[in-house]
Amino acid sequence: MSTSSENNGETFALIAEFENPGAIMAAAEKVRDAGFKNWDVITPFPVHGMDQAMGLSRSKIPIVAFCGGVAGFTLGMSMVYYMNKVDYPLVVGGMPYFSPVFPFPVAYELTILFAAIGSIISMFLFNSLPMHHHPTLNYEQIEKASNDRYFIVIESSDPNFDETKTPDLLKDIGGSNIGKLKD
Repeated sequence: MSTSSENNGETFALIAEFENPGAIMAAAEKVRDAGFKNWDVITPFPVHGMDQAMGLSRSKIPIVAFCGGVAGFTLGMSMVYYMNKVDYPLVVGGMPYFSPVFPFPVAYELTILFAAIGSIISMFLFNSLPMHHHPTLNYEQIEKASNDRYFIVIESSDPNFDETKTPDLLKDIGGSNIGKLKD
């Protein structure tokens, strides 16, 4: 096993290299079936079906965006209702104090604004951003992931991680150049 970092920190993860998309897909399914939770797949391009192979659930960001949009629309309509009916009621030509047609542009713009802000904030929170440096970037072979190699990284914080059994699993599922990543 090769060591990928020269510092003497604790093991952050184990990393294994795979040759092609089919191999990484099969390996991801086996890692998922082994019960690992804190692991990732690094590929040079999106691999169709990888989310299912990894056992990832649907993102919660669209739900937050929808809730932000509803809040923005409600705020826009409420704001105009308050201004026209409560704060400064003004009868013009017998028109009602409030009609949902006229404040629609305001409500529409606030819908988009709140949905966008909710999406951005939730993306940062759910993805633990900003992360200026990740220990995986210390691995000397990681630049191959931007060209033609595929990697699985299993973090030591995973409850199923074992210093001796996890490298054997990675080797059994077809991984090569298995290395340790240090903190």
